[in-house]
Amino acid sequence: MLALGVLAGQAAAQDAGSADRTRDHQSILAMQGEYLVDFAFDETVLLQPGYERHAAMRSGGDETVIVVEDTPTRIVLQHILVDPKSGHVTKHWRQDWTYEAPQRFEFTADQTWTRRQIPADVTRHAWTQCVYEVSDAPRYCGTGRWDYREGNATWTSDLSWRPLPRREYTQRSDYNAMSVINRHTLTPGGWTHEQFNTKVLRKPDGTQVALAREFGFNDYQKTTETNFKPAYAYWEATRGYWAKVRSRWDRFLSHDTGVHLKTKIDGMAMIIPLFTQAGSLEEGKTVADADIDAVFAKWVVPAPAPAQATAAK
Repeated sequence: MLALGVLAGQAAAQDAGSADRTRDHQSILAMQGEYLVDFAFDETVLLQPGYERHAAMRSGGDETVIVVEDTPTRIVLQHILVDPKSGHVTKHWRQDWTYEAPQRFEFTADQTWTRRQIPADVTRHAWTQCVYEVSDAPRYCGTGRWDYREGNATWTSDLSWRPLPRREYTQRSDYNAMSVINRHTLTPGGWTHEQFNTKVLRKPDGTQVALAREFGFNDYQKTTETNFKPAYAYWEATRGYWAKVRSRWDRFLSHDTGVHLKTKIDGMAMIIPLFTQAGSLEEGKTVADADIDAVFAKWVVPAPAPAQATAAK
């Protein structure tokens, strides 16, 4: 009888876990749609003597979020920007969600991402979100559980490292990494992305200097005012191409040590040829697999083994 009771308890726990996973899955899918987005970043706590608070940053855009892949344990969402006046389309960032992921990549040194195992107690009933650059190059991952206690679906990540965002590395050289907690919340009008960032200088000897904390708030509000047809036309013409690009990144990211980019920090050496190839497909031309391989062969290599790495972990 005791054994039956234990089995019944295990079955009930499995049913509850499945129900939670289904609800989480629906919450992630709820981020798809068409949005007017506001981006806001403010430095808050200053952590070093003499450090001066940098000006707040404000921007925005019209963005659609498209479901690229959808299974019970994995969802891929692609963001695409549209200029409402010109109709110009820009492939933006991508977010991949995996349930109970056994491992993820982490930004460990300049232009270097290392594969890490996720402890079982951290990944149990949790979703790992990995975020990618416009070229589908890796940026950062975080692992956390969805929470519904306040009546709104909210996912909060653990602490992880990420490279500087484009808004910073084009203007700053006094730090080289961010220690970040991310939070996504579904709202009546759309969803929000909160970022709790610490700007850190990671030195070659392994020491770290935290300069300042920053709060980022990205507000995705549903809109019917923008014509997103150019974005869908672009994706229809290029989705097969970008699937091939993703598969090549996956191959490098699955390497035992991870991946290293030989490009400058802006990544334009890869972004330009990949976007150019995608543009050719829009024009009805063809792109050979060898052309994609050539870009990767020039700029992407396996990361060095940990003993060879020179930057702080």
